[in-house]
Amino acid sequence: MGRAYVRLALADLVGEIVARRDEPSRAGSYDAVLDQLSGIAAELTTEAGLAPGDITLTVFGTPGIHDKETGALRVAPNLPGWEQAGAVERLADVIGSPYVLENDVDLAAVGEGAYGLGQGVSHFVFVSIGTGIGMGVVIDGKLYRGSQGAAGEISYMPVGEGDPLINPGRGMFESVASADGVVATAERLGMAASTAKDVFDAARAGSETAKRVVAAEADHVAHALAGVTAVLDPELVVLGGGIGAQAGDLLIGPVSERLGSLVALRPPRIEASTLGADAVLLGALAFGLTTARDLVFERAVAMTPLG
Repeated sequence: MGRAYVRLALADLVGEIVARRDEPSRAGSYDAVLDQLSGIAAELTTEAGLAPGDITLTVFGTPGIHDKETGALRVAPNLPGWEQAGAVERLADVIGSPYVLENDVDLAAVGEGAYGLGQGVSHFVFVSIGTGIGMGVVIDGKLYRGSQGAAGEISYMPVGEGDPLINPGRGMFESVASADGVVATAERLGMAASTAKDVFDAARAGSETAKRVVAAEADHVAHALAGVTAVLDPELVVLGGGIGAQAGDLLIGPVSERLGSLVALRPPRIEASTLGADAVLLGALAFGLTTARDLVFERAVAMTPLG
């Protein structure tokens, strides 16, 4: 679930999706998005001919970091209300099954490893650039979360111009390179644009001003990836999100060239995700299948008579 959309899918233990909904998110209100999730979940369960108790496991993917001590969702400014204590615990009421909560970009990395460009790649990162910015890290074929679950919060990297405190709740890199940052850069250069998509479309159509905005975006991304490369040395960088995946044709070349001049060794390969908007959902599916199968197996063993 995010600021723009919520996407829900119900799958069997083989991994086949049997029911699905994608809807504009009511994320402006904490209670509204909970009601929305509960309503869609009930519809999908009924559509599949199931009762809520038949669901083995629910996997939620959200921006931010789950603070397990307070039950709040931290550093998720696009989901107002979720920063309150105990907010995450109310997800238990959405479907009534056991649930896990994972960062959405971490799940996208899992999805990329299971179904996308990360298949067979031991060391890669998934960088989501869109409404917000985040990164999922895969090391030795396993998702790396860090000590607080905050690994990959590259939105706070000191990349870009200006004071990082000027936009509280958003990191410096995110402030200049997210969708809002692209629009702001365009406005500073005298270009009227309502969305980042407008800017990239104009660049494809030959607008010189839009091309300058794209060049600035590529420079910001390359500088951030230079830091990532120096620390993690990934083999592959997968760009996702509304900007990363959809504007890959404009960004990958300039980012790769600029990155090559910023790092000492051979830079990682950079590609745009082929999973599109489904990356997080597929990651939740891959993560959930492994856990759900284990749960079903444990229940079967517990019910098996001895002797």
